[in-house]
Amino acid sequence: MISTPNRRRALELVEQAMAQGARQEKACTLLGISARTYQRWTRAGGIEPDRRPEAPRPAPANRLSEAERMHILELCTRPEYASLPPSQIVPMRADAGEYEASER
Repeated sequence: MISTPNRRRALELVEQAMAQGARQEKACTLLGISARTYQRWTRAGGIEPDRRPEAPRPAPANRLSEAERMHILELCTRPEYASLPPSQIVPMRADAGEYEASER
Protein backbone atom coordinates (compact mmCIF):
# COMPACT_ATOMS: atom_id res chain seq x y z
CA MET A 1 0.00 0.00 0.00
CA ILE A 2 1.17 3.48 -0.75
CA SER A 3 0.33 6.12 1.83
CA THR A 4 -1.50 9.29 0.83
CA PRO A 5 1.60 11.52 1.30
CA ASN A 6 3.63 9.17 -0.92
CA ARG A 7 0.83 9.15 -3.50
CA ARG A 8 0.79 12.93 -3.44
CA ARG A 9 4.57 13.03 -4.02
CA ALA A 10 4.34 10.48 -6.86
CA LEU A 11 1.59 12.51 -8.53
CA GLU A 12 3.66 15.69 -8.19
CA LEU A 13 6.61 13.99 -9.85
CA VAL A 14 4.48 12.64 -12.71
CA GLU A 15 2.87 16.04 -13.26
CA GLN A 16 6.27 17.74 -13.16
CA ALA A 17 7.65 15.30 -15.74
CA MET A 18 4.59 15.78 -17.96
CA ALA A 19 4.97 19.57 -17.71
CA GLN A 20 8.52 19.15 -19.02
CA GLY A 21 7.30 17.12 -22.00
CA ALA A 22 7.38 13.52 -20.75
CA ARG A 23 4.59 11.13 -21.57
CA GLN A 24 2.37 10.11 -18.67
CA GLU A 25 2.98 6.41 -19.17
CA LYS A 26 6.78 6.77 -19.19
CA ALA A 27 6.76 9.01 -16.11
CA CYS A 28 4.57 6.52 -14.25
CA THR A 29 6.76 3.59 -15.30
CA LEU A 30 9.84 5.33 -13.87
CA LEU A 31 8.04 5.61 -10.52
CA GLY A 32 6.96 1.99 -10.59
CA ILE A 33 3.25 2.62 -11.08
CA SER A 34 1.07 2.09 -14.11
CA ALA A 35 -0.63 4.88 -15.99
CA ARG A 36 -3.93 3.27 -14.96
CA THR A 37 -2.94 3.58 -11.30
CA TYR A 38 -2.18 7.27 -11.84
CA GLN A 39 -5.60 7.73 -13.43
CA ARG A 40 -7.34 5.88 -10.60
CA TRP A 41 -5.57 7.95 -7.96
CA THR A 42 -6.66 11.20 -9.64
CA ARG A 43 -10.15 10.13 -10.71
CA ALA A 44 -12.12 12.54 -8.50
CA GLY A 45 -9.87 15.51 -9.20
CA GLY A 46 -7.90 15.03 -5.98
CA ILE A 47 -5.84 12.26 -4.49
CA GLU A 48 -7.85 9.15 -3.74
CA PRO A 49 -6.81 7.47 -0.47
CA ASP A 50 -6.24 3.73 -0.36
CA ARG A 51 -9.54 2.19 0.72
CA ARG A 52 -8.28 -1.41 1.03
CA PRO A 53 -7.84 -1.25 4.82
CA GLU A 54 -11.52 -0.34 5.24
CA ALA A 55 -12.80 -2.88 2.70
CA PRO A 56 -15.37 -5.34 4.08
CA ARG A 57 -13.86 -8.75 4.65
CA PRO A 58 -16.32 -11.59 5.13
CA ALA A 59 -15.50 -14.25 7.69
CA PRO A 60 -14.21 -17.52 6.20
CA ALA A 61 -16.78 -20.28 5.85
CA ASN A 62 -14.63 -22.64 7.93
CA ARG A 63 -14.20 -20.23 10.84
CA LEU A 64 -14.59 -21.77 14.28
CA SER A 65 -17.67 -20.88 16.24
CA GLU A 66 -17.15 -19.21 19.60
CA ALA A 67 -18.06 -22.46 21.39
CA GLU A 68 -15.51 -24.43 19.33
CA ARG A 69 -12.88 -21.78 19.97
CA MET A 70 -13.49 -21.86 23.73
CA HIS A 71 -13.37 -25.68 23.73
CA ILE A 72 -9.98 -25.65 21.99
CA LEU A 73 -8.61 -23.01 24.37
CA GLU A 74 -9.77 -25.08 27.32
CA LEU A 75 -8.19 -28.19 25.80
CA CYS A 76 -4.85 -26.48 25.14
CA THR A 77 -4.61 -25.15 28.69
CA ARG A 78 -5.06 -28.55 30.30
CA PRO A 79 -1.91 -29.57 32.22
CA GLU A 80 -1.11 -32.48 29.89
CA TYR A 81 -1.20 -30.23 26.79
CA ALA A 82 -0.18 -26.82 28.17
CA SER A 83 3.49 -27.14 27.19
CA LEU A 84 2.87 -28.74 23.78
CA PRO A 85 2.51 -27.08 20.37
CA PRO A 86 -0.55 -27.78 18.19
CA SER A 87 1.60 -30.00 15.95
CA GLN A 88 1.82 -32.44 18.86
CA ILE A 89 -1.61 -31.95 20.43
CA VAL A 90 -3.60 -32.71 17.27
CA PRO A 91 -1.91 -36.11 16.58
CA MET A 92 -2.21 -37.09 20.25
CA ARG A 93 -5.93 -36.29 20.21
CA ALA A 94 -6.33 -38.11 16.87
CA ASP A 95 -4.67 -41.22 18.36
CA ALA A 96 -7.23 -41.03 21.16
CA GLY A 97 -10.04 -40.89 18.56
CA GLU A 98 -10.78 -37.19 19.04
CA TYR A 99 -10.61 -34.44 16.42
CA GLU A 100 -11.21 -30.85 17.45
CA ALA A 101 -9.66 -28.86 14.60
CA SER A 102 -6.65 -28.69 12.33
CA GLU A 103 -3.29 -27.45 13.61
CA ARG A 104 -3.80 -24.14 11.87
